[in-house]
Formats: sequence, C-alpha cells, structure tokens
Amino acid sequence: MVTAQAGPAAPSRPADAGHTPTGRTAGHPTGHSTGRATGLARGADEIYDVLATLERPAFVVRDAQGIAATNDERLLGPGTQVLAAVPPAPPERLGSPDFPRDHGVRHPYMAGAMANGIASAELVVALAGAGFLASFGAAGVLSARVDEALATISRRVPAGTGFACNLIHSPNELAMERDVVDLCLRHQVRCVEASAFLDLTPQVVRYRLAGLSRAASGQVRAGNRLVAKISRAEVAERFLRPAPEPIVRGLLDAGLVTAEQAELARGVPVADDITVEADSGGHTDRRPLTVLLPEIIALRDRVRRELAGSGQPWQVRVGAAGGIGTPAAAAAAFALGAAYVVTGSVNQASVEASQSPATKRLLAGAGTADCVMAPSADMFEMGVEVQVLQRGTMFASRARRLYEVYRAHDGIEAIPAAERDALERKIFLRPLDDVWADTVRFFTERDPDQIARAADNPKRRMALVFRWYLGLSSGWSIAGEPSRATDYQIWCGPAMGAFNTWVAGTYLAPVENRRVADIATQIMRGAAFSSRVGHLRSAGVRLPVRCATYIPSLIPSPPRTGAAAGLDRWEQS
Repeated sequence: MVTAQAGPAAPSRPADAGHTPTGRTAGHPTGHSTGRATGLARGADEIYDVLATLERPAFVVRDAQGIAATNDERLLGPGTQVLAAVPPAPPERLGSPDFPRDHGVRHPYMAGAMANGIASAELVVALAGAGFLASFGAAGVLSARVDEALATISRRVPAGTGFACNLIHSPNELAMERDVVDLCLRHQVRCVEASAFLDLTPQVVRYRLAGLSRAASGQVRAGNRLVAKISRAEVAERFLRPAPEPIVRGLLDAGLVTAEQAELARGVPVADDITVEADSGGHTDRRPLTVLLPEIIALRDRVRRELAGSGQPWQVRVGAAGGIGTPAAAAAAFALGAAYVVTGSVNQASVEASQSPATKRLLAGAGTADCVMAPSADMFEMGVEVQVLQRGTMFASRARRLYEVYRAHDGIEAIPAAERDALERKIFLRPLDDVWADTVRFFTERDPDQIARAADNPKRRMALVFRWYLGLSSGWSIAGEPSRATDYQIWCGPAMGAFNTWVAGTYLAPVENRRVADIATQIMRGAAFSSRVGHLRSAGVRLPVRCATYIPSLIPSPPRTGAAAGLDRWEQS
C-alpha cells in the first residue's frame, strides 16, 4: 500500500524525484548527490539504492533542498514533507504465501521443466538450495536416467525442501507416462508438474490419489501435489475438479489406489496449482497472458463457488508462465493476480542447464523476434508444433519440410525418388533404411509397442522415421554435436530475447555467469522493485529512468551454517 502525504506545500504536479526544478540532479553536476551529509538520498543513483533496499520501507520526501528519499524513518524531521511511503517489499511477499509454504520453498517462483533433462538434476538442486521450486525435465528421458536423476535430487536436496518432476503426456508413449509416475512414487517425489495434457489420464490421477490420506483431525491431506501447466480453459477445468469417477474406479479395481483414497478423491481437485502457459518455448498455444490468466482465474473462482456446496475446502492457485524473462514481466503477472510465476527459456542458458556451450551461446544472442514454430517430435502425426530458436539453426525449416512430405505420402516407399534422395542428403545424411533400423533399436528399448504398431502401417513407419530426426535434433543441441550444428532444435520463447536485452552490460550478460539461482533471485527482486516503483507512481511520484529500472547486480549473502545454509538466503541489495 502506498500513502502520499501532501500538506499545504504539496506540489501541483507530480513530485520529480532525483531532479531539481532546473532538471539537474541536486548537489552535484555529475548526478551524484552530496546529500549524504543529511542522510537523505538526492541523486538518481542514491535514490535507486534506497528503492532497491527492498527489506526496508522507502520514503520519498521534500525538504528545503528539494526531493529526496530514505529508508530511515528517523530522518523525517519537522522540515520534511513525506510525499509517498512504501512498506518493505521483499520478493517473498509477491504472489500467494501459500505456494511457498505448501511446496517447502521460500519464493512464489518455479523453474518449469525443460525436456530431455535440460532442466537437470544440478539445476533442480541449485534452485532448491536457494529456496526456489524447480522441476526436473523427465520428458524424453529414458526411465533409467530418470531413476538416477530423482535419486540424486532426493539425496542432495535437504529434507523438507520441495522439488518437482515433470510428467508430460504423450499419446504415442503411454508407457513412459506410467514409468515416470512409478518412479515418482518410488522416490517419494511430492510434486509433479503435469504438462501437455489435453485430458486427464489414469496415470496423472493415480499420482494425485496415491498421496491422499485423512489426518486424525479428519482433515484430508494431499501428500502428492500436482502443478498442471495448461493453456486452454477446458483443460484447466478438468484439473480444477475432482477426478472423474470412471478413472478412480478403474484405479481402485486395478489395486493402484486404496478404497480410502478413492473415497477421498471425491472432495479433492486433481491439481493444487494451475500454471497458465502463454507464449512459451516448446509446446505452446502462444496465447497472450493478459487474456488467458484472468480467464483461468475467473474459471477457478466459478468452479470453487460451484463446488462450495460439496464442502470442498481447496483453493487451487493460478500461476503464470510463458514470456516471464524479466522483472517487468514477472511484476505484470503478479499484478494480474498470479499466485506464482514460472520461468523456462531463460534457464536454458544457465550454468546448471544440460545444454551445450554452443547452444547456450546461441540462446544468449537471441532477440525477441528470433523464435518460430516447428513440428514437434512427440505429437508429430497430430500436427502439433513447438516454439524453437530460429537464429543460427535450420531445424525449423527442415522439420516443416518433413511434415509436408508426411502429409503428402502414405509411406516411405511412396516418396518420389528425387524427394527421397534430397531428404537423405540434406536432412538425414544417411539412407532412410538405415534410419529405420536405428529407430527399431531405439524403440525396442524404450517402447516396443511403437514398432509393433508400425509393422503393417507404412504411414506410421514413415512418421517414426521422421521423428528420428525431430527427436535427435534436440539431443544434438544438448551434446553440441558440431557436425549437426545447423540442425539444433532449441526450444525457446521470446522471453529469452527479453532477458538478454535486460541483462546486457551487467554481470549476467556472459553465459558463464548465468547461474540459475542468480537468474531467479534477480527476476524476483526486480519484480518486487518494479511493484514498488509502480506504487510510488500511483502516489504521484515521478521517477527518472535510472531510479525506476532494476539493474541486476551481485548481491552479497551473509555467511550461514548448518542445514539451513542455502535454503534461507536473505540477500540485501
């Protein structure tokens, strides 16, 4: 809350902090104030420091020397007129306080999963240690590697600290969905981030129900929390309601949930949190957040009112994802009512992300207009697309060509000889028969049913061959395969370019400095700073750009010891 206290001497126009009536900064021709003698900040840089001290209140005042600012209420003497005041604004206060509490973290912030293990175990551990929720990128990863990663994370993340694992829905690989749920239950992963779901499936419901129990007080406890990433209202509504009775009955009959869990499921929504995904990297509908987020919040409220008569006490939180790469974007999402924010693309270029140095350099050079849509590997036959980086790679155009060929022909044998030769020379770099042999070997280990279904279906066999390229292209990017540099598939949204513009000229500009916890900390502190500036503007305080724009800078942390070290970071700017 901002309070502007203006007495008889209040100006008839907005207060202009950081400038004298002549337009020059008070006290010094270079813009650096000499006002430290009074303890009040007068220059733009000093006023910025006051506003960026988020853990303390900030006061914008007028005295005999002009406009000034301070964090110290004791300096507000008789000759000082308070123009506006804002309370402490630590980033932990943004969004919903329930999100950090329920997930065992400190901030209403989440690093969303990036497939193929790009959101690595190292990334998840680093963010958990700094008090942020992060999701391991299990999509596209073999079960043995997921098993190993979850074991590593569980071992390295302190007890009581939350982390998540991604559960992606792939209609063509239902066995992988089941395996990930098995592993999450085995490793007692207490949060799953469900993505790409068009409807509820038995596996996502199974995970949710397997954690339900009743406390001695009679209260229902949800031991397994579920964050559902959606971009459509009809999908969101399914996660906002209790699980459908037929799915619950099927799980009960199969012995996958208990009778008590099946009974408790009637009063519990499938999700604890709904992440509204706007224009993101990878799978995206590219819908504007300003339209989608209020729509889903209103839907949540309507469903809750409807279910109130059934005694359901649950309040599903709604967060924002897609395009969150700067403090301004995060602050805007919180202002729209987001309970938490989720980042994605910007984390790919972090030190801990499982991306090659070559790919991270491409990401660090991306602009906001350097992204394009291309066919996806996991839903290729359905024509589903993902958003990828266009600059520095030819993947998007080559993937689109493969989809055009797939649509035009009934099988590999039906492709004209000249077209097939071009595909083999320019895209696959090998005969398609050899690609099919590799495909058989791959799915024999991963999902043998895929090969069985393609045995008498030439069109499906062609799809699997084309998916070989689509699937491996992201792997080439992760490995930094030099012979395939023009084929890198790099999932990326415009937030990456916005982030690069924001950090230009700061310590976060070089890729080697982009530690994922620093990225999260700076975005959240910047969002709190932006919100503080917005409150001052509402009170009539006009700030120069230098005072009003958050600049990422190294933040010293006090030394700490014991199990809390790394969990309770309290940075002072």
